[in-house]
Amino acid sequence: ELGKRAPRWIRDNEVTMCMKCKEPFNALTRRRHHCRACGHVVCWKCSDYKAQLEYDGNKLNKVCKDCYHVITGCTDSEEKKKKGILEIESAEVSGNSVICSFLQYMEKSKPWQKAWCVIPKQEAVVLYMYGAPQDVKALATIPLLGYVVDDTPKSADLPHSFKLTQSKSVHSFAADNEELKQKWLKVIHLAVKGETPEYQNELQVS
Repeated sequence: ELGKRAPRWIRDNEVTMCMKCKEPFNALTRRRHHCRACGHVVCWKCSDYKAQLEYDGNKLNKVCKDCYHVITGCTDSEEKKKKGILEIESAEVSGNSVICSFLQYMEKSKPWQKAWCVIPKQEAVVLYMYGAPQDVKALATIPLLGYVVDDTPKSADLPHSFKLTQSKSVHSFAADNEELKQKWLKVIHLAVKGETPEYQNELQVS
């Protein structure tokens, strides 16, 4: 019956959290939205989908993720492709990462810049780079498989640096201290071989 008839809307005051991801609502960051297919109250993230609903003359309506999948038959992987690899929120991957911290980053001969770097658990062979820890879109991603790691610093100004190279592609990074650099290298040395670390929880870096 989903989408064939108008749902009963759950009232805003009947819930304190998103009925899909269970994140609590608050006045500032999480406004309430209704899924036009099932009537559930959801946050903006969980209502960021559109599907044609029969009861509304097949017009596109805002629906929740679950209803979107049922109505369109589209799976998560297809939807991710649609959304684009960079549009994964930093907080989402940082909270479930193998390692994450600020690193200085330089590409080719551009100036060094500070980036929030994350290697997520579900993709432990990809390095995501964000401008800040709460950004909703990555600036860049580096698929680490096949890269060569050079951990000898070239600059006296940045003694804790390392480099990733693959044919003409060169990415330079620098950590704030040697301990942090070694933590990153542990993970990266595995990632370039397509392996994932078994000590994932030890590598959270605030």
